[in-house]
Amino acid sequence: MRSKICFVILWIAGVYQVMAQNGIEKVVDSLYKEDQFYIGITYNMFGNRPVDLSQNGFSNGIHLGIIKDMPLNKRRNVALGLGLGYSANSFYHNLHISQDDNQVTTYNLILESDTYTKNKFSNHLVEMPFEFRWRTSTPEEYKFWRIYTGFKLGYIFRNRVKYRGDLGDVRYTNVKGFEKFQYGFTVSFGYNTWNAYMYYALSPIFSKENQINGQTIDMNNIKIGLMFYVL
Repeated sequence: MRSKICFVILWIAGVYQVMAQNGIEKVVDSLYKEDQFYIGITYNMFGNRPVDLSQNGFSNGIHLGIIKDMPLNKRRNVALGLGLGYSANSFYHNLHISQDDNQVTTYNLILESDTYTKNKFSNHLVEMPFEFRWRTSTPEEYKFWRIYTGFKLGYIFRNRVKYRGDLGDVRYTNVKGFEKFQYGFTVSFGYNTWNAYMYYALSPIFSKENQINGQTIDMNNIKIGLMFYVL
Protein backbone atom coordinates (compact mmCIF):
# COMPACT_ATOMS: atom_id res chain seq x y z
CA MET A 1 0.00 0.00 0.00
CA ARG A 2 2.82 2.38 0.89
CA SER A 3 4.58 1.75 -2.43
CA LYS A 4 1.37 2.61 -4.31
CA ILE A 5 1.02 5.88 -2.38
CA CYS A 6 4.64 6.78 -3.14
CA PHE A 7 4.00 6.09 -6.84
CA VAL A 8 0.96 8.39 -6.80
CA ILE A 9 3.03 11.15 -5.16
CA LEU A 10 5.73 10.87 -7.83
CA TRP A 11 3.10 10.83 -10.58
CA ILE A 12 1.42 13.98 -9.24
CA ALA A 13 4.79 15.73 -9.01
CA GLY A 14 5.58 14.76 -12.61
CA VAL A 15 2.22 16.00 -13.91
CA TYR A 16 2.69 19.30 -12.07
CA GLN A 17 6.15 19.73 -13.57
CA VAL A 18 4.83 19.21 -17.12
CA MET A 19 2.01 21.70 -16.50
CA ALA A 20 4.41 24.30 -15.16
CA GLN A 21 6.84 23.85 -18.06
CA ASN A 22 4.12 24.08 -20.69
CA GLY A 23 2.66 27.10 -18.97
CA ILE A 24 -1.10 26.60 -19.06
CA GLU A 25 -1.50 30.38 -18.96
CA LYS A 26 1.26 32.44 -17.39
CA VAL A 27 -0.09 35.51 -15.66
CA VAL A 28 2.47 37.97 -14.29
CA ASP A 29 1.70 38.71 -10.66
CA SER A 30 4.05 41.14 -8.91
CA LEU A 31 2.57 40.08 -5.57
CA TYR A 32 3.09 36.37 -6.21
CA LYS A 33 3.61 33.76 -3.52
CA GLU A 34 5.36 30.40 -3.89
CA ASP A 35 5.07 26.82 -2.72
CA GLN A 36 1.70 26.75 -0.99
CA PHE A 37 1.45 22.93 -0.86
CA TYR A 38 4.04 20.24 -0.16
CA ILE A 39 4.22 16.47 -0.68
CA GLY A 40 7.17 14.42 0.50
CA ILE A 41 8.53 10.89 0.84
CA THR A 42 11.35 9.97 3.21
CA TYR A 43 13.49 7.13 4.48
CA ASN A 44 13.25 7.06 8.29
CA MET A 45 16.26 6.27 10.46
CA PHE A 46 17.02 5.98 14.16
CA GLY A 47 19.53 8.33 15.73
CA ASN A 48 21.26 7.57 19.05
CA ARG A 49 20.43 3.86 18.82
CA PRO A 50 21.19 1.63 21.80
CA VAL A 51 23.88 -1.00 21.27
CA ASP A 52 22.62 -3.99 19.24
CA LEU A 53 19.41 -2.25 18.20
CA SER A 54 19.20 -2.21 14.42
CA GLN A 55 16.84 -1.37 11.59
CA ASN A 56 15.76 -3.75 8.85
CA GLY A 57 13.42 -3.43 5.92
CA PHE A 58 12.47 -0.11 4.38
CA SER A 59 11.25 2.39 6.96
CA ASN A 60 9.43 5.15 5.14
CA GLY A 61 7.38 8.27 5.65
CA ILE A 62 4.75 10.15 3.65
CA HIS A 63 4.19 13.85 4.34
CA LEU A 64 1.77 16.40 2.92
CA GLY A 65 0.27 19.73 3.87
CA ILE A 66 -0.27 23.39 3.12
CA ILE A 67 1.96 26.36 3.95
CA LYS A 68 1.13 30.04 4.07
CA ASP A 69 3.91 31.84 2.18
CA MET A 70 4.68 35.30 3.60
CA PRO A 71 7.26 37.26 1.53
CA LEU A 72 9.51 39.62 3.48
CA ASN A 73 11.07 41.77 0.74
CA LYS A 74 9.99 43.63 -2.38
CA ARG A 75 11.47 41.05 -4.72
CA ARG A 76 9.56 38.39 -2.73
CA ASN A 77 12.38 35.86 -2.91
CA VAL A 78 12.80 35.86 0.90
CA ALA A 79 9.84 34.70 2.93
CA LEU A 80 8.50 32.97 5.99
CA GLY A 81 6.26 29.92 5.78
CA LEU A 82 3.81 28.67 8.39
CA GLY A 83 1.79 25.55 7.69
CA LEU A 84 -0.29 22.60 8.75
CA GLY A 85 0.29 19.05 7.60
CA TYR A 86 -0.05 15.31 8.07
CA SER A 87 2.68 12.69 8.34
CA ALA A 88 2.55 8.86 8.34
CA ASN A 89 5.69 6.89 9.25
CA SER A 90 6.80 3.28 9.65
CA PHE A 91 9.91 1.85 11.34
CA TYR A 92 11.20 -1.73 10.94
CA HIS A 93 13.62 -2.91 13.63
CA ASN A 94 14.69 -5.68 16.03
CA LEU A 95 13.11 -4.17 19.15
CA HIS A 96 10.29 -6.28 20.57
CA ILE A 97 7.55 -4.08 22.07
CA SER A 98 4.92 -5.83 24.17
CA GLN A 99 2.01 -4.67 26.31
CA ASP A 100 0.23 -6.55 29.10
CA ASP A 101 -3.43 -6.42 30.14
CA ASN A 102 -2.72 -3.38 32.33
CA GLN A 103 -1.20 -1.58 29.32
CA VAL A 104 2.29 -1.73 30.80
CA THR A 105 4.79 -1.64 27.93
CA THR A 106 8.09 -3.53 27.94
CA TYR A 107 10.99 -3.38 25.46
CA ASN A 108 13.45 -6.16 24.67
CA LEU A 109 15.88 -6.80 21.86
CA ILE A 110 14.97 -9.80 19.74
CA LEU A 111 17.56 -12.56 20.10
CA GLU A 112 19.38 -13.86 17.04
CA SER A 113 17.83 -17.27 17.68
CA ASP A 114 14.31 -15.85 17.31
CA THR A 115 12.88 -15.51 13.82
CA TYR A 116 10.14 -13.15 12.71
CA THR A 117 8.51 -12.04 9.49
CA LYS A 118 7.33 -8.62 10.64
CA ASN A 119 8.30 -6.27 13.44
CA LYS A 120 7.52 -2.60 13.17
CA PHE A 121 5.80 0.38 14.70
CA SER A 122 4.07 3.17 12.83
CA ASN A 123 2.66 6.56 13.72
CA HIS A 124 0.43 9.30 12.37
CA LEU A 125 1.06 12.95 13.17
CA VAL A 126 -0.48 16.36 12.79
CA GLU A 127 2.39 18.74 12.05
CA MET A 128 3.06 22.46 12.01
CA PRO A 129 6.11 23.47 9.93
CA PHE A 130 7.73 26.89 10.23
CA GLU A 131 10.26 27.85 7.54
CA PHE A 132 12.65 30.62 6.55
CA ARG A 133 12.64 30.61 2.74
CA TRP A 134 15.14 31.84 0.18
CA ARG A 135 14.67 31.31 -3.57
CA THR A 136 15.68 32.71 -6.96
CA SER A 137 12.07 33.07 -8.11
CA THR A 138 10.55 35.91 -10.13
CA PRO A 139 6.92 36.62 -11.14
CA GLU A 140 7.61 35.07 -14.59
CA GLU A 141 9.83 32.13 -13.62
CA TYR A 142 8.45 28.72 -12.61
CA LYS A 143 11.88 27.10 -12.29
CA PHE A 144 14.18 28.34 -9.56
CA TRP A 145 16.61 27.34 -6.83
CA ARG A 146 15.40 27.23 -3.25
CA ILE A 147 16.77 26.70 0.24
CA TYR A 148 14.21 26.38 3.03
CA THR A 149 15.27 25.86 6.63
CA GLY A 150 13.01 25.70 9.63
CA PHE A 151 11.47 23.95 12.57
CA LYS A 152 8.63 21.46 12.71
CA LEU A 153 6.27 20.62 15.57
CA GLY A 154 4.27 17.40 15.54
CA TYR A 155 1.72 15.55 17.64
CA ILE A 156 1.27 11.77 17.33
CA PHE A 157 -2.46 11.09 17.46
CA ARG A 158 -2.16 7.38 16.63
CA ASN A 159 0.51 4.70 16.82
CA ARG A 160 0.53 0.99 16.09
CA VAL A 161 2.88 -1.90 16.86
CA LYS A 162 2.91 -5.13 14.81
CA TYR A 163 4.91 -8.29 15.40
CA ARG A 164 4.70 -11.69 13.74
CA GLY A 165 7.21 -14.38 14.63
CA ASP A 166 8.38 -16.95 17.18
CA LEU A 167 7.18 -14.76 20.05
CA GLY A 168 3.61 -14.70 18.76
CA ASP A 169 1.42 -12.67 16.47
CA VAL A 170 0.41 -9.38 18.09
CA ARG A 171 -0.90 -5.98 17.17
CA TYR A 172 -1.24 -3.06 19.56
CA THR A 173 -2.80 0.34 18.92
CA ASN A 174 -2.02 3.56 20.80
CA VAL A 175 0.73 1.97 22.85
CA LYS A 176 1.85 3.92 25.90
CA GLY A 177 5.52 4.82 26.06
CA PHE A 178 5.83 6.77 22.82
CA GLU A 179 6.58 10.48 23.11
CA LYS A 180 3.52 12.14 21.60
CA PHE A 181 5.08 15.56 20.98
CA GLN A 182 7.76 15.57 18.30
CA TYR A 183 9.87 18.51 17.14
CA GLY A 184 13.04 19.11 15.20
CA PHE A 185 14.92 21.01 12.51
CA THR A 186 14.17 20.76 8.79
CA VAL A 187 16.00 21.75 5.64
CA SER A 188 15.09 21.34 1.97
CA PHE A 189 16.98 22.53 -1.07
CA GLY A 190 16.85 21.95 -4.78
CA TYR A 191 15.86 23.22 -8.19
CA ASN A 192 12.39 23.21 -9.71
CA THR A 193 10.31 20.18 -8.70
CA TRP A 194 12.98 17.95 -7.12
CA ASN A 195 14.20 18.94 -3.68
CA ALA A 196 16.31 17.07 -1.14
CA TYR A 197 14.80 17.06 2.35
CA MET A 198 16.03 16.28 5.85
CA TYR A 199 14.41 16.31 9.28
CA TYR A 200 16.40 15.89 12.50
CA ALA A 201 14.28 15.36 15.62
CA LEU A 202 15.32 16.98 18.89
CA SER A 203 12.69 14.97 20.76
CA PRO A 204 13.03 11.26 21.62
CA ILE A 205 10.82 8.60 20.02
CA PHE A 206 10.07 6.97 23.37
CA SER A 207 9.37 8.48 26.77
CA LYS A 208 12.54 8.73 28.84
CA GLU A 209 11.38 6.31 31.54
CA ASN A 210 11.48 3.41 29.06
CA GLN A 211 14.60 1.22 29.12
CA ILE A 212 16.28 -1.82 27.55
CA ASN A 213 18.31 -3.82 30.04
CA GLY A 214 18.67 -0.75 32.24
CA GLN A 215 19.65 1.50 29.33
CA THR A 216 17.43 4.46 28.44
CA ILE A 217 15.98 4.30 24.92
CA ASP A 218 17.05 7.78 23.92
CA MET A 219 16.53 7.36 20.17
CA ASN A 220 15.39 10.15 17.90
CA ASN A 221 14.12 10.19 14.35
CA ILE A 222 16.09 11.27 11.27
CA LYS A 223 14.33 11.51 7.91
CA ILE A 224 15.92 12.01 4.51
CA GLY A 225 14.11 12.07 1.20
CA LEU A 226 12.44 14.21 -1.43
CA MET A 227 10.04 17.11 -1.09
CA PHE A 228 7.80 18.42 -3.87
CA TYR A 229 6.32 21.91 -3.71
CA VAL A 230 3.18 22.97 -5.54
CA LEU A 231 1.61 26.40 -5.92
